[in-house]
Amino acid sequence: MALLDIHVLGSPILRQETQRVPEVTGELRRLADDMLETMHAAKGIGLAAPQVGRRERLFVAEVEERKIVLFNPEIVLAEGKAKGEEGCLSIPEVYGDVERATRVVMRGVNAQGESVEEEATALLARCMLHELDHLDGRLFLDHLGVWKRRSAMQQWEREKAKYPSLRRAVVVAKDLAAQHNEEAL
Repeated sequence: MALLDIHVLGSPILRQETQRVPEVTGELRRLADDMLETMHAAKGIGLAAPQVGRRERLFVAEVEERKIVLFNPEIVLAEGKAKGEEGCLSIPEVYGDVERATRVVMRGVNAQGESVEEEATALLARCMLHELDHLDGRLFLDHLGVWKRRSAMQQWEREKAKYPSLRRAVVVAKDLAAQHNEEAL
């Protein structure tokens, strides 16, 4: 498995719609595994293919040890509404309150190529809807009102200089600790 760079706000792929996956192949299963590894290393709970520079209609998520890999997801049911704070691995250090459904059922294909329906509530439902937005070229910022979006963009202006290539390299925490130890020597 490999850690993938995460595209950040400003990278064109984040605003593009993804393409349906006709068949789950070994290469796509490896991509899903790499996305999960990258998501964990970045301390996230969800990651969509465009965030790692890919156009496949795929996202991964894991909340409270429930792991989901979903190709070609589509909403079957969304009900309830609640506002909650969201952030995004593609917009580091920027957060905003977004209203989302509190319960969702999505249909798609799992990593084994089987048709499945995934039901989720609370944080996992929010995460799945956030990742589905990525597959349609939308970001959580798009759900904010004018003033909140302006404030979030001001926060991003302070952060974006850290990512001149519009990508953020993800490192495993133990690698970071080793790097600090080497720097101390």
